[in-house]
Amino acid sequence: MVAESQIGRKDGEQRWGAWLRVPALADPKTRAYILRNWSLYAMLAPTLILLAIFAYYPMYGVVMAFQNYNPGLGFVRSPWVGLANFERLFASPAFPRVIGNTLIIAVSKLVTGQIVAIALALLFNEIRHVPFKRTMQNLLYMPHFLSWVVLAGILMDILSPMGLAGKVQQALGMEPIIFLGSNFWFRPVLVVTNLWKEAGWSMIIYLAALLAIDPDLYEAAAIDGADRFQRIRYVAIPGIMTTIILLACLNLGDVLQAGFEQVFNLYNPTVYETGDIIDTYVYRMGLVQAQFGVAAAAGLFKSAIGFVLIVISYRLADRYAGYRIF
Repeated sequence: MVAESQIGRKDGEQRWGAWLRVPALADPKTRAYILRNWSLYAMLAPTLILLAIFAYYPMYGVVMAFQNYNPGLGFVRSPWVGLANFERLFASPAFPRVIGNTLIIAVSKLVTGQIVAIALALLFNEIRHVPFKRTMQNLLYMPHFLSWVVLAGILMDILSPMGLAGKVQQALGMEPIIFLGSNFWFRPVLVVTNLWKEAGWSMIIYLAALLAIDPDLYEAAAIDGADRFQRIRYVAIPGIMTTIILLACLNLGDVLQAGFEQVFNLYNPTVYETGDIIDTYVYRMGLVQAQFGVAAAAGLFKSAIGFVLIVISYRLADRYAGYRIF
């Protein structure tokens, strides 16, 4: 067996000799690890290649944030303007409002989404009738797989003054509310419709954490006289607390992700005051008004803040939930 392993190692060294002469792989333990797991890295290679092509290579376009970009001149010949685009961006009276809208909408979605997902997981964990449980789970999962383009058309018909919501209000003797044209109602509509679409999907990880709890703990609590609500409070919730803390920390990195697809398909100029977010602002400035430099500056600003938030979120996840990637 020893001889065979030595022969296999020599064959591997001959096959990967050029790579193993890289200074970073000079350590014998590292070389042995690479030779032992080279097939795993080979399977990972296509994903890394796609990531480099579609995620990292386009990052070259951030140079537009420092240029008076002209599509006819391209990145190379467009004149450089330094930080002028950022000065225009921060001087714009609309940009602080856009940041505020993004934070309010995103945080509202994250907080309500986590609370509702936990509540749904606790409820489904108590259901003992399997066919009913599976049917309800499928109904809750289904909206997640529908595009916001489709859902926006449905919601516009339902929430219009002439739609279902308007007719119900008229039947109750109320004046129909224009939900998608009201600065007061637009944010609640975004939060509620996001819950309808994503809450069922988000509860899966909490439901899995609940299923991992030792059933003996529930039996011991029942023997001690705990009723169903007490078992939820003292067994189920503490059992998934690590998962709750972990996801809460990781969600911090999505504070600036207010949901471009949803907002773009539902908003209109009358609700820009409360519904315009960074992503829709970048879209309008770049593709509608052709102010490519300002749009790129706004996108780069969001990416920089998002990067900092992601680093902080993983630090918190490591500290409070013991979660590490590296």
